[in-house]
Amino acid sequence: MNHKLDEILYTVKKKECTLTKILKIVGALAVLALIGYAVYRFFTPDYLEDFEDDFEDDFDDYFEDDEEEDAKEEQAQEKDYHEVMEDAAAQAAEAADALDDADEAAAEADELFKEPEEADEYTEE
Repeated sequence: MNHKLDEILYTVKKKECTLTKILKIVGALAVLALIGYAVYRFFTPDYLEDFEDDFEDDFDDYFEDDEEEDAKEEQAQEKDYHEVMEDAAAQAAEAADALDDADEAAAEADELFKEPEEADEYTEE
């Protein structure tokens, strides 16, 4: 009976040993496959990244053109605004000068058409 038990233990150990060897071989192959894949990914160029860069450059160029046009329009509007404000200031200055001239003319007219009160005083005496 002892002999039968030894045989059974031997076969179980042999099966475990075979299973362990198979698992070790599979594990080693998996590690080699992972290393190979990592090396492949490291050395192959990333074409998608190049495509994305080109796409982003085109995209940026398109919107930079819009930004440049917007900036030019804003500058033109600012220039127009400043010109309008300068014209308004010049017109306001001209109007102020015209008012001053009108006040002076009114003062001269008052003096011309003023009744000579002083002249009456001299004639009465």
